[in-house]
Amino acid sequence: MDQPTVVLLHGWPGLPSDYDDVVTRLPHARCVVPALAGFGAAFDGPLLLGEASADRHGARLLSTIPTSSPLVVVGYDIGSRIAQAMLRIAPDRFAGAVLTPGYPGIGARAGAPELADRFWYQHFHRSGLASRLIDGSSDAVRTYLEGIVESWAPGADLVHGERFDRVVRAYSRPGAFEASLAWYRDNVGYTGTGVIHTATTMLWPERDPLFPPRWADELSSWFTDVALRPVDTGHFVPLEDPVSVAEAVSRHLDH
Repeated sequence: MDQPTVVLLHGWPGLPSDYDDVVTRLPHARCVVPALAGFGAAFDGPLLLGEASADRHGARLLSTIPTSSPLVVVGYDIGSRIAQAMLRIAPDRFAGAVLTPGYPGIGARAGAPELADRFWYQHFHRSGLASRLIDGSSDAVRTYLEGIVESWAPGADLVHGERFDRVVRAYSRPGAFEASLAWYRDNVGYTGTGVIHTATTMLWPERDPLFPPRWADELSSWFTDVALRPVDTGHFVPLEDPVSVAEAVSRHLDH
């Protein structure tokens, strides 16, 4: 059997370059790092209602990736949820997965009133006010994304330097920030359907304020072959700990 192709899916607010330090640690792997439709560098116009759902993202990606070899899919943040959709749509195409939360086992817990100070942004993104206040303004995009990233990755220094400047430029183009918010319009909550049978490594950040480690308690209900591996990071696992991501991918490639 051909060696699997590794497909790495970025998050919000992110770019394919989020995986640069992971790919360099996989020198013998075939890696594909797509730009997700409507996000940052891939923005080329608004997404119609429903076109930003995890299932639609997953189906689009599957239609563009050659079928000549099995796949190992990697995803963090929204990339993880898109990867899960791909695993449900075409399970026979996959040899493994490396994911981060969220997943359907979180259920309604993210909507608890005591967590409003963490998940407020999702409601803000759906309000229409976020686009009116932020879209097209480089200063507003930078200020807002700095606040988001600093709160999701406590202790990490991710809002300085050329990498973050590229993120700001990509999401500052007129219409680009608004287009990225279509994800929140088309994907509400963390519920889902369909158990995943592909061998999966779940890298669970121990310092991510969005997804406390205790929420891993339902993994076995949604994945029949899953290894839970805690990582000492905040939310942006590939940027904060590319070594752990690359090692997890390598284990699936060597299986």
